[in-house]
Amino acid sequence: MGEHTVTSFDEELEHIDRLIRDMGDLACSMVKSSTGALVNSDNALAQRIISDDSVMDARQRELDEASITLIAKRQPMALDLRSVVGAIRMAADLERIGDLAKNIAKRVGAVVQTPTQKSLALSIETMSEMVLVQVKGVVDSYVARDAEALRELRNRDEKIDIKYTAVFRELLTYMMEDPRNITACTHLLFCAKNLERIGDHVTNIAENAYYTVTGEQLPAQRPKQDETAIAALAE
Repeated sequence: MGEHTVTSFDEELEHIDRLIRDMGDLACSMVKSSTGALVNSDNALAQRIISDDSVMDARQRELDEASITLIAKRQPMALDLRSVVGAIRMAADLERIGDLAKNIAKRVGAVVQTPTQKSLALSIETMSEMVLVQVKGVVDSYVARDAEALRELRNRDEKIDIKYTAVFRELLTYMMEDPRNITACTHLLFCAKNLERIGDHVTNIAENAYYTVTGEQLPAQRPKQDETAIAALAE
């Protein structure tokens, strides 16, 4: 992003950029902690994640207000306009990632109350680690204005879809083997779906960031390997 004649214009653009970085850091923290709370049956940590969602919402509102004010005052063009509009779109996806992390945290209490083994949640933990790499990577790549990294990261969402399908089948097997696992596994299936949807939001961020950086759109079609097609889990 080049420098402008009016120094305050650059400062306003940097403020918006900084809010995106802050939201990205918070999103990473919420995804990591929500899964940690799930695996370790940590209700206190889960409650903290639920509280963090209000912080994420506040940062999105701050970014929206700063962006609208900048557009009204500066009437940005070309790359500057793409950066501001792109930031608004990316912030919306980061806020949704926070919501999905909160949804996982909300299920910790229910899973804790069921007689289940910790091993049932281990696949969720592995999937979370994959998703976390994506969330951190997309923000870092945007900050670095690395278009090629954004393209590659967007295509890696296929691996998360494949992992989700594997987790789905594994949990379904646990449910069929022992009916006592049904309640816990049902909650874990929702958690896995939330993680898969976080991966989709990362893809949206990557696409918007790529357009912001290059002025070009990535191809509309991308691979989708989620074979479960369970409509109820999509809610």
